[in-house]
Amino acid sequence: MDGPADAEGTVAVTAAASRSETPAANVRESGDGTPLLLLHGWGASADLFAPLVAPLQSGRRLILPDLPGFGATAAPSQPWSVTDYAEWTRALLTRLDIARCDIIGHSNGARIAMKLAATRPEMVGKMVLTGAAGIRRRHGLAYHARVRSYKALRRLSTARMLPEAARRWAGRRAARRGSADYQAASGAMRGTLVRLVNEDLRPILGRISSPVLLIWGEHDPETPLSDGRLLERLIPDAGLVVFEGSGHYAYLEHPARFCRIVDVFLGAA
Repeated sequence: MDGPADAEGTVAVTAAASRSETPAANVRESGDGTPLLLLHGWGASADLFAPLVAPLQSGRRLILPDLPGFGATAAPSQPWSVTDYAEWTRALLTRLDIARCDIIGHSNGARIAMKLAATRPEMVGKMVLTGAAGIRRRHGLAYHARVRSYKALRRLSTARMLPEAARRWAGRRAARRGSADYQAASGAMRGTLVRLVNEDLRPILGRISSPVLLIWGEHDPETPLSDGRLLERLIPDAGLVVFEGSGHYAYLEHPARFCRIVDVFLGAA
């Protein structure tokens, strides 16, 4: 694929960092000009960026991949880390003959973008990160007790020495304790989710040399505004814009405002 005006297809990707077979990427491209990569969040796909495509594509080559495990891109055969996703993204850009690009990342997509910018700074221009994940939560004793209880119930639900009724009861109880994202995931993606949320990106944020614009929903329940303020302090060249009254999907709640701000930040394409 060589940057057509509007096309969608599958791109073979070879990512050396991955410990498992590397999924081919389902990628949509739109527009022509300065490359702009859009990385979606967990549980979503590139389709969620649809309201941004027309406003941002003038003078830009928009690259919208479905990340492995989501949309039309297959899941990895083993649990992946943030490093695996960043390496997959690097390999995709290389396959598309893109040496350097700007990035918009939402939630888990922003986590991947930060990892890529810290490890492959020559490939990343400016970044717009909205509702960025990557700050590991500090949990209290009650949380850890629930985790231990969940793991115990999961073990009981598969214990063959127990009667079937007891295993079913344990499985139902475990289902009530797991997060919605964890329950929705299956196979290698469950292990992937655990690896992602347990990696704290704070140690690498100081290595990000790209200019970064952080756009945050004031009432984001998934990645609280305090995370945005922390990223603003730890990333050397970062600024924060808060969308009052918005949640985790601030860019979808106010797409026109989001695109105007992004246009100004990225500059003329």
